[in-house]
Amino acid sequence: MSTNKYHVRVRRVYEAPSPADGTRVLVDHLWPRGLSKDRAAFDEWCKAVSPSTALRRWYSHAPDRFEEFSCRYRAELEEPERAAAFHHLLTLAQRGPLTLLTATKSPDLSEARVLAELLRG
Repeated sequence: MSTNKYHVRVRRVYEAPSPADGTRVLVDHLWPRGLSKDRAAFDEWCKAVSPSTALRRWYSHAPDRFEEFSCRYRAELEEPERAAAFHHLLTLAQRGPLTLLTATKSPDLSEARVLAELLRG
């Protein structure tokens, strides 16, 4: 039995939607490369919850920096605009299944993973 408070999953935005996805939210700051707006299969783009440009550039999806990235990103989520966006995601998770979408090749090393862990409680 799952101990997660809410059903939150992380997937790549390029993957086909699944009936189990529930609400699908893109959490990247930049629009996914090669994805046209008419092929974008998500309900919302919550750009305000994404990491700062400085943090994204520093991290550069380097696996050895993920732990430090996660700490720095969690600190950024305390900032008012990001905190409000996170609260919005929490509200969506409380309503039912939520899928956080990212364009990164390694979703397990992304801001979507950090958000999912926080949302699951």
